[in-house]
Amino acid sequence: MEKEKLFTKDFITTSVVNFVLTLSMYLLLVVMATYAIETHAASASMAGFVASIFIIGSLCGRLFAGRLITKLGTKKMLIIGTILFLIMTLCYFIPSNLLLLMAIRLIHGIGFGIATTATGTIVSQVMPASRGGEGIGYFSLSTVLSTAIGPLIGIYLMRTQGFESIFVFSFIIGVVSLLLTLVIKPPYIISHVQQTGFKWSQYFEVRSLPISLMMFYGALAYSSILSFITAYAAEVNLISAGSLYFLVYALIILASRPFTGRIMDIRGGNSIIYPGIILFAIGLVLLSQSTSTLMFLLAAAIIGLGYGNFQSATQAIAVKAAPKERMGLANSTYFIFLDLGLGFGPVALGYLIPTFGYRGVYLGLAAYMVVGIFVYFLLHGRKDKQLLAETT
Repeated sequence: MEKEKLFTKDFITTSVVNFVLTLSMYLLLVVMATYAIETHAASASMAGFVASIFIIGSLCGRLFAGRLITKLGTKKMLIIGTILFLIMTLCYFIPSNLLLLMAIRLIHGIGFGIATTATGTIVSQVMPASRGGEGIGYFSLSTVLSTAIGPLIGIYLMRTQGFESIFVFSFIIGVVSLLLTLVIKPPYIISHVQQTGFKWSQYFEVRSLPISLMMFYGALAYSSILSFITAYAAEVNLISAGSLYFLVYALIILASRPFTGRIMDIRGGNSIIYPGIILFAIGLVLLSQSTSTLMFLLAAAIIGLGYGNFQSATQAIAVKAAPKERMGLANSTYFIFLDLGLGFGPVALGYLIPTFGYRGVYLGLAAYMVVGIFVYFLLHGRKDKQLLAETT
């Protein structure tokens, strides 16, 4: 039996749009605190808030995008989000104070949340159901690669050309994403269910909540990598290894994704998520004990194989659990909990680091992920065979 086609024009174009938007987000995120300090004399805590308020905006955008997608359609929402994202990129060129900069970051995040909820939904609609795990796996590479490339570009431009060059670069790739958006032709799937008054189901997809909660659980642990890996590398005198961490992480995911997505479509989510949690825990243990560049980067590879595939598998399950007309809500539900984990984690873990140190926190998070095996079983693992039977 011939496989249904996965790499269609719409699938590839939507993935590129998602990559470009996320690339812009990460290259700005990594330099924004420094920009606030140097340009507006912000304190360290306020500078951190200027950088992270983008995530708050993204959460707001996702919350309402999931509902509006069912009314307006995915393409309209993608265009709205991309235009808002582009306009706010231009606003960085306007002379401003710290308060205005925070407002720009907040609205910029809203545009990003709307646009990336739409890209995730479009990909879910245009790929064949029989290759859902494989398709989400390839699509999520657009995010993984941007997390590795974005910070590298941002830091390079900041050091060599100055902050304005970063805004110019972001605007140019924003224009590219808008032009690509116009050629995408997703199916027009609209929900005909009329809802009045406030209902949680207007903002969240209930069938995707259990696996989204599991994503929150894992993202909270992974936030320790995003927020503290550079500082930890400096503390253990492995600065060069720290700068290569995300590159190794991305390459391992890139190499493993063609196989893991296919395995998931045949054997179900448990075949990827259980090993993913275990590998993530092993990688955290190795990271906590790293004394050499080789050991540090081996930890990056194992975490990439574990958490990287855990993330794409949970997203695929969130989408498969929902009916087609609620895929937008399923994607927004999933990403809301992912963003909450990544946003709340650094705040919570920041209180533990002065007491336990980076090594202690990473070792503790390894134990936390072992407990996650049982959490996953209760939330979804015991029902995974049933979902596999329903979607194949």
